[in-house]
Amino acid sequence: MWIAMGCVGALLLLGWAVFRWVRLTERRAVGAVEFVEAEVGRRRAELERREAAVAELEAERRRELERLAGLTAGQARAEVLREAESEARRAAAVTVREIERRAHEDGEARAREIVAGAVQRLAGEQTAETAVSVFRLPGEELKGRIIGKEGRNIRAFEAVTGVNLVVDETPGVVQLSCFDPVRREAARLTLEVLVSDGRIQPARIETVHARSLREVDRLCVRAGEDALLAAKVGEMEPELVRLLGQLRYRTSYGQNVLGHLVESANLGGLMAAELGADAALVRRAALLHDVGKALSHEVTGSHAAVGAEYARRWGESAEVVHAIAAHHGEVEPQTVEAVLTQAADACSGGRPGARKESVEVHVRRLERLEEIAREFEGVAKVYAMQAGREVRVMVQPELVDDIGAQVIAREVAKRVAEELTFPGQIRITVVRESRAVEFAR
Repeated sequence: MWIAMGCVGALLLLGWAVFRWVRLTERRAVGAVEFVEAEVGRRRAELERREAAVAELEAERRRELERLAGLTAGQARAEVLREAESEARRAAAVTVREIERRAHEDGEARAREIVAGAVQRLAGEQTAETAVSVFRLPGEELKGRIIGKEGRNIRAFEAVTGVNLVVDETPGVVQLSCFDPVRREAARLTLEVLVSDGRIQPARIETVHARSLREVDRLCVRAGEDALLAAKVGEMEPELVRLLGQLRYRTSYGQNVLGHLVESANLGGLMAAELGADAALVRRAALLHDVGKALSHEVTGSHAAVGAEYARRWGESAEVVHAIAAHHGEVEPQTVEAVLTQAADACSGGRPGARKESVEVHVRRLERLEEIAREFEGVAKVYAMQAGREVRVMVQPELVDDIGAQVIAREVAKRVAEELTFPGQIRITVVRESRAVEFAR
């Protein structure tokens, strides 16, 4: 019994201890929750205080900006809107201007197409007169020798000279066809020597043509010296004299360029003498104003800019260079002599019967045909032949293989179709020829 009473007492003590521990744990948990709630409240109050401080600083910053700018927030917003509206109007004006420019360009292109079509239909007689030379043969049997076995000689002649040789049924004559008169003259001299000598073969054609080129160069120098005398102009650098002489074989709108220059020099000199200007300077500038036409198909730029640069390079005075550059209005004339050079050019070219525009259109198209092909890498020579119906391209065999030749032909044809307007079709022929030469001693 005493044992049972001891066990009950122990149990009661254990229960009391557990009860006390639970109550103590509850009190501690309640205290922790209250502490956390108090901490959260304190931090919330701190955050609200900081937010109020930030808002106050923002308001202070806005008031300071308004004070510095002299504008309220509403006024600043209105100013920004006005600026955006102005920018939008400028962008719209630029867009409208671009649309007008494109419409103008499209209209000009359409107008050029119409005019070019009319010119091509009416240019036959004048083009034949200025692009074809007739060479008379001493005997009809020479035609066969000129053609050669299976056409070997005529192909070699055309490849070397870049001139189309037309052998038709007309008795006793053959025709040399090329838009470049200097090239055509060299070919004529070559054919003259070959016919008089009687030895017509590919190797000799090259030798004679090289000699003919030197002869044409000599004739150009002589023609340039004659032009200096006719225009009453003093000495000039030999290179400029040679370029002037080359213009003897060129035409502009059907007018001989060298004759036009001499005529312009004399007209300009007379007008300068009447006005009390420097007549010698005007004569010199008028004689040289179109010298760039001897080079304009070889370098980029207008003939006025090209001629001015070339004259500057060869020691002409700044006044002469300026008059050359300004004779088409590309540069604003700054001197009386430049204006008189313009007037002399206009008087010589504008007189009735002086020019025929159809030839110039045709020649420019042929020159552009050659320029397009020259732009490709590996091209050695380019000849526009058959009055522009064929372009013959000579490539360097060490730089262009057979596949490359086909690619060049295709790309040239594509460029021509995109950039030029022409009737019918143009044949692009790319020639890749390799030679091996040895000497027996």
